[in-house]
Amino acid sequence: MALASLFARSRRTASTFFLRSSRQLHSTPNKNGDVSSISAQKGRRRIWWSRSLVPLAIGAASAASFAVLSQSYPSISQSSSALDSKGVKVGGKGSTELVVKGEYKEVPKELVAELKTILQDNLTTDYDERYFHGKPQNSFHKSVNIPDVVVFPRSEEEVSKILKSCNKYKVPIVPYGGATSIEGHTLAPKGGVCIDMSLMKRVKALHVEDMDVVVEPGIGWQELNEQLEQYGLFFPLDPGPGATIGGMCATRCSGSLAVRYGTMRDNVISLKVVLPNGDVVKTASRARKSAAGYDLTRLIIGSEGTLGVITEVTLRLQKIPQHSVVAVCNFPTVKDAADVAIATMMSGIQVIDFSTTTDLKWFIRFFSAVPFILYQVSRVELLDEVLIRALNMANGKNLKEVPTLMFEFIGTEAYAREQTQIVQEIASKHNGSDFVFAEESEAKKELWKIRKEALWACYAMAPGHEAMTTDVCVPLSHLGELISRSKKELDASPLLCAVIAHAGDGNFHTCIMFDPNNEEQRKEAERLNNLMVHSALSMDGTCTGEHGVGTGKMKYLEKEHGIEALQTMKKIKKALDPNDIMNPAKLIPPHVCY
Repeated sequence: MALASLFARSRRTASTFFLRSSRQLHSTPNKNGDVSSISAQKGRRRIWWSRSLVPLAIGAASAASFAVLSQSYPSISQSSSALDSKGVKVGGKGSTELVVKGEYKEVPKELVAELKTILQDNLTTDYDERYFHGKPQNSFHKSVNIPDVVVFPRSEEEVSKILKSCNKYKVPIVPYGGATSIEGHTLAPKGGVCIDMSLMKRVKALHVEDMDVVVEPGIGWQELNEQLEQYGLFFPLDPGPGATIGGMCATRCSGSLAVRYGTMRDNVISLKVVLPNGDVVKTASRARKSAAGYDLTRLIIGSEGTLGVITEVTLRLQKIPQHSVVAVCNFPTVKDAADVAIATMMSGIQVIDFSTTTDLKWFIRFFSAVPFILYQVSRVELLDEVLIRALNMANGKNLKEVPTLMFEFIGTEAYAREQTQIVQEIASKHNGSDFVFAEESEAKKELWKIRKEALWACYAMAPGHEAMTTDVCVPLSHLGELISRSKKELDASPLLCAVIAHAGDGNFHTCIMFDPNNEEQRKEAERLNNLMVHSALSMDGTCTGEHGVGTGKMKYLEKEHGIEALQTMKKIKKALDPNDIMNPAKLIPPHVCY
């Protein structure tokens, strides 16, 4: 049965989702009897996904949705009395709770009036809209409170005025992009103002000869690449569908192509950021390299909205590859597959960059003396047998249900078969079998389509369940050991657990499916998650390779970085945001002080 048909069947008993092709909000009275308003915006849409259908690649996002609260309860803040009685502790050492609390203070009417003056109709206090922004559709993390106001700035000047006003009244601000993050980044535990950047999505300048582009933060990476295609260029990072450039900077994301092109920190040249006091800072020039002063660009990338709001991004672009080949190979164990991924990365398959005159002259000079390989691995994805089984069920396929590696090679067509032959030989030394490759466009698209549907397939296999997705990353030499050790625990667990890895850079995810209404299952999912994180940290790895910290990973940071590093982060936060208004209760654990 096709995946779409399977979801159509399962959704007959699931909650309905609503697709808004344009912004047409109905004004509803809030708890004070005031009426909210926001103008219709062409082309903007919202999707309310049922729990059984969340179209996000597992490498960048997991999914969970929450039942929509009745509209007969239009209060600004949800009651926390039930949570208080349980003694909820979130984010600190030893925390296991998933519900984030925060001290709630009502937003002053004077601030709302100021925001109304700044934004006119691009502001709302509509309960449904605030609930939507306060309850992430792609995360099982929850918050007691939701935003009091949602604002939609159109310019950097408006963002500056918004932050200046909020700072004056010491009201929290939560930046909001594509809402594809999964670690609770967009929760509003203290209420306040949610600043939705979706109306700032212009391409401000494209420099084809310099291979860079200047964009606003609300544009999505897919939309950007559609505009760049006619110039033979593309932006190489590929997180979950729907992710925006601003959010990708904030979480320091990557994706399956990071093994070739690096993460967000490697592909951002410069930023413009509005600080909490309203000041606008440009972090660097457009020069490809600079040794002038502190690297403010890298400070902001990965700061998750805790230091300021990104309003402009200058991105490094790449040429669209001349040719690519996708190869697939099966293995008896995940350890064998991981070992091949490591061996491939160590084999010297790399590319000479002819985009610069220096490389071309160097190549001509030494061509006769040194052997070169003009092809490069751009993706190495590992899927375990559980995930292959889910993909078969969801797509009506008959793939062999064993651990599988998927490779993508890019470069010149002349060397395609030579490089696939090299990898095939490596695979055969590690019990690899059924090695096949595709060069035709449709065949390649079909193979990556199956990979991108990994999370959908897991949801189809476990209807009514939510996903806890791990995101550990270790030095490449430890990947085989970590996956092998983790797989033993996963296979012994009563929960459905599927593994998918960006095996070329040591990053792997486990999709752990659990019933949100079953406390024992939630605890078991948390146990497995903790086990993998602590195993990764013991190998000098990290608790998060690409998803970010948010609220979900705070409890691991002290073990990963040490208290001194966290205190340094806290000092930076305090210096730039003394009133703690920027995305509070995120990133830095609450027990850290200096």
